[in-house]
Amino acid sequence: SDVYKRQTQIYNEYVDIVRSDMPQAKKSAQDMLDYILNSTAKYHGRCVKSLHVPKLITDEEVELFKNLVTTLYGIFDKVIAEYMVNSEYRKLFGFDKRLEELIMRKPVYSSNIPIARVDIFLDENTHDFKFCEFNTDGTSAMNEDRELCKAVAVTQAFRKFTEKHRVRTFELFDSWVDAATDIYRDYCSRKNIGAHKATVCITDFMESATENEFNIFREAFENAGYNAYVCEIRELRHHDGKLYTPDGHVIDIVYRRAVTSDIMAHYDEVTQFIDAVKEEDVCLLGDFRTQIVHNKMIYKVLHDDMTKKLLTDDEQSYVEAHVPYTVVFNDESLGRKYSDTTLGEAVTGNREGWIIKPEDSYGSKGVHAGVECTQEEWENFLKENINKGYILQEFVHPYKTENVDFSKDDDWHLYSNLTGLFVYNGKFAGVYSRISACEMISTQYSEMSIPTFVVEA
Repeated sequence: SDVYKRQTQIYNEYVDIVRSDMPQAKKSAQDMLDYILNSTAKYHGRCVKSLHVPKLITDEEVELFKNLVTTLYGIFDKVIAEYMVNSEYRKLFGFDKRLEELIMRKPVYSSNIPIARVDIFLDENTHDFKFCEFNTDGTSAMNEDRELCKAVAVTQAFRKFTEKHRVRTFELFDSWVDAATDIYRDYCSRKNIGAHKATVCITDFMESATENEFNIFREAFENAGYNAYVCEIRELRHHDGKLYTPDGHVIDIVYRRAVTSDIMAHYDEVTQFIDAVKEEDVCLLGDFRTQIVHNKMIYKVLHDDMTKKLLTDDEQSYVEAHVPYTVVFNDESLGRKYSDTTLGEAVTGNREGWIIKPEDSYGSKGVHAGVECTQEEWENFLKENINKGYILQEFVHPYKTENVDFSKDDDWHLYSNLTGLFVYNGKFAGVYSRISACEMISTQYSEMSIPTFVVEA
């Protein structure tokens, strides 16, 4: 297609600029690295790693992402609505009673998923895609993209490319403040609360937090006229119908970065925060119903007959085309007929076609892909994790592009790509691009991030 031809053209043009003067490119790579090392793109003291060629996308792809999100969120809204009214449907997710109680509270604003990052495997040849992960709680990496865009701008290749092309980046901080403001206005209207100078608390279990990023969000909220604080979730205090920061400031809005699984694991340590949420003494962004789509059981639920009855024919086709085949990883599932054999035999005999993941985790914890291990290791992973809260999923082989890592050598290698779509208040907001030297794209393997630019026509 013309879209693919244009994308290929701009990618090849950038690569040709780098290849035409590799000594200068390597020198520029050091300038880029120096910027990164002195930037805020750090997580617990570890700097983000990147490559020399950024991700270059077109406005046509931006439109694709917008439409993708619109359709997906329409499906999510139906799933969440059914969860709230159908006890049999709720059983598909298997949440414990404490979490179900938090989810079942009456919504205090209309947005089901205030913030998310939807990760997809995008085939850049065809623009077909498969979903990888739906991140709602703890959506992160906005600052990585911001800093990497600045870092690559110091390279000679970027300067030469932008002499001929106009590019833009995605602004991911003020745009979230705008989206949060719209949700808070909806909340105030429903609660019949007058407009006032609201106080925002960005909160997490701070041992897990991307604190540099939190502080940039805090500054963005402050620039928009809010009072804003970054707080440890365990130290929030609830009394007299209000939630307070550890320093005694009344909180109106909680921007929750603590993932639900961590909250449930530390439930008894965060009861004051939970009490404030239950009593509607604070506007929580996002609320616990986000867990319905954050939990990896959503992949199985989307293929379930109960969900199909909720969806239009087009939505059913969308799920079939883009949501990888997923089942609960247990003896019952493995005994099912699959093609000309059983699912268990298919999974054991074709390890490169499958991956197992914990039902509720983040950061690729506990994930095992057959493509990244020996046959013996794969069979051991299967034996060790069956009937223990895992899902089994079709493995999607990522699209690969050439890139160069001057911190290692001057050679060009193929890297696997993963595209993250930031979504604010139901609308596409930006892209986070990750890349890996192997087929698994996660921190436990060789994951890196690259900046994303839209090349304008």
